[in-house]
Amino acid sequence: MTRTDGYLLDNRQAEAKQRFDTFADLFDPTTFRHMERLGIGYGWRCWEVGAGGTSVVSWLAKKVGPTGRVVATDIDTSWVSAAGRPPVEVRVHDVGADEPPGEGFDLVHARLVLVHVPDRERALQSMIKSLRPGGRLLVEDADPALQPLCCLDEYGPEQQLANRLRQGMRSLLAERGADLGYGRKLPRLLRDSGLRGVEADAYFPVASPACAALESATIRQIREQLVTAGIATDEDIDRHLANVASGSMDLATAPMISAWGRKA
Repeated sequence: MTRTDGYLLDNRQAEAKQRFDTFADLFDPTTFRHMERLGIGYGWRCWEVGAGGTSVVSWLAKKVGPTGRVVATDIDTSWVSAAGRPPVEVRVHDVGADEPPGEGFDLVHARLVLVHVPDRERALQSMIKSLRPGGRLLVEDADPALQPLCCLDEYGPEQQLANRLRQGMRSLLAERGADLGYGRKLPRLLRDSGLRGVEADAYFPVASPACAALESATIRQIREQLVTAGIATDEDIDRHLANVASGSMDLATAPMISAWGRKA
């Protein structure tokens, strides 16, 4: 994940691994479905941008086989380094500031990355630049402004507290430069960048154990910032974490919008 020094959800924190695991549970089926549709196969050269965890990288490695190549990049490779064996190459890299880690890629993919990158335009153009003619780009990003609630059915104090904390997290993200409406822009941005055959869809988890696990890990990760900003007290956060752990709440995530196209 590319971040500034003020990036809210730092990969170096222990909760990051739990977040990556829940992202895999929630979003891997959607991501893999799109990659299959784009034709991923043996011998493909792929760049996984802001890799974070290992689930997508490991899946790509199996698909491209020993004759293929998967370059996995992140500004902090602590969690993805375990996947760094052929055909996977792991590199420290900032997609918003550095030149692409190669060219002629058949597939470039970023998931839940660009929404946090300060220079999103440069990052997107770098990804497109690295594609071969006819290569595919798949960008998947959240749109928290499209659906800002943690609990869609706000029927009690537990749900009201959850939504207040979600609103606070969104404020903290925005203060650090996140574009909370970025996901909806992806089809237009890909078309304006000259990609052909641009399409998009969205996946919107509403209630599942993975949603609860993600909420718990995220709140624990940003606890200090929530308290420091006066958004919540430690008692508020303890009560919310207990509510989540009870399993009685229907917790939603922001929609993830996937957009794809091919380079002319």
